[in-house]
Amino acid sequence: MYKKFFIQTFGCQMNEHDSEVMAGLLEEIFYIPTTDIAEADFILLNTCCIREKAESKVLSMLGEMKKYKAKKPDLIIGVCGCMIQQKNIVPKILHASPYVSLMFGTNNMNKLPDYLQQIAKTSQPIYEIVDEDSDADLKLPASRQFPFKAYTNIMYGCNNYCTYCIVPFVRGRERSRRMDDIVEEVRGLAADGVVEIMLLGQNVDSYGNDFEEDVSFADLLREVDKIDGIKRIRFMTSHPKDFSLELIDVIKNSWHICPSLHLPVQSGSNEVLKRMNRKYTREHYLDIVNNIRAAIPDVSLTTDIIVGFPGETEEMFQETVDLVETVGFDNAFSFIYSKRPGTAAAKFPDDTPLAEKKERLQRLNQSLSKWSHHHNKKYEGKIVEVLVEGTSKNDDNMLSGRTDTAKTVIFPGDKSLVGKFVNVKITTAQTWILKGKLEEKE
Repeated sequence: MYKKFFIQTFGCQMNEHDSEVMAGLLEEIFYIPTTDIAEADFILLNTCCIREKAESKVLSMLGEMKKYKAKKPDLIIGVCGCMIQQKNIVPKILHASPYVSLMFGTNNMNKLPDYLQQIAKTSQPIYEIVDEDSDADLKLPASRQFPFKAYTNIMYGCNNYCTYCIVPFVRGRERSRRMDDIVEEVRGLAADGVVEIMLLGQNVDSYGNDFEEDVSFADLLREVDKIDGIKRIRFMTSHPKDFSLELIDVIKNSWHICPSLHLPVQSGSNEVLKRMNRKYTREHYLDIVNNIRAAIPDVSLTTDIIVGFPGETEEMFQETVDLVETVGFDNAFSFIYSKRPGTAAAKFPDDTPLAEKKERLQRLNQSLSKWSHHHNKKYEGKIVEVLVEGTSKNDDNMLSGRTDTAKTVIFPGDKSLVGKFVNVKITTAQTWILKGKLEEKE
């Protein structure tokens, strides 16, 4: 008899892809997915620890698991991912939720089937965290969320050690996958009907730096761009210190690389950037933006910004707002600094009241919203090509998709269009989304 599994994913696209891989592994041992957590025989929380809020969500959800365990004593509850890779987190979880019987980190998810089989045989819990990656060169199955688009990891880990970031400690050092393996995987996805690919890495621009041979991210993009069937290529995340003119040239002259770039700036203050260990200045960042827009005029630029980093003064914050006004981002992920134990910044003195940080974030978001609406207004009256991804979250009678510039478009249409490219005439531009109507083909 088939057993059912439920995976809840927290965090970034890399975590989403990890969940797809673990779902693929589970299906190989005859588990089937369910969207109803109450009927699951195995519940797995794939965690994030980039901010304290992400950890709090996990702990809160684990508290809710107690009622499911009480109703189904044989239920296996597992926690995996970045949060588990941190020191002392396993005892913390067990103290709050002793019914958790499986925990593993980011480096051994390939052993998930073995763990479940051992627990079934012995009824003993397994908590295994390893420091060395065992997945980087393995070809693991993936049960994709969408049949028409897919994630592909091109590298793992990070060498940058930004002072606020826990990722290098939970994901390890950078390890690039061999180019031939990546190209082979993307070809296989294309043959399976995938039309959009997202290349993933903590810092894709440093791809190949760990190889003896001279291989760059630009080289990889050139090869992926040649693959028949792939209509759109996206990637994230880039690091400004490694973003090259060669990369801009490859994007400009490509057939399928989307003119949509996510380039985290984090702060517009050189003093804050130095304290963050970002290894670039605001001037360098603005030079990159100018070079990108000169080569790719219709590019959509998005970013990440941290507000209230330890030692950030009002003047330094204003430098960030000034940079936002200078660049005019299409969108941004903006957050109040979250102290992460084990990082260098966790030891920095921080005397700015939380209320002041929240007020700064509000002011920043006003600027970001203004620019997002400004860029969206340019689409009104235009016909754009949209890859239909599904129905709207707010209205099941409306379809939702994205342009090559990553703009979300909502429009009426039949569900049979999901996974297809359609032309949509934009009628209304809102701050975060575009609305339109299907343009009939002649």
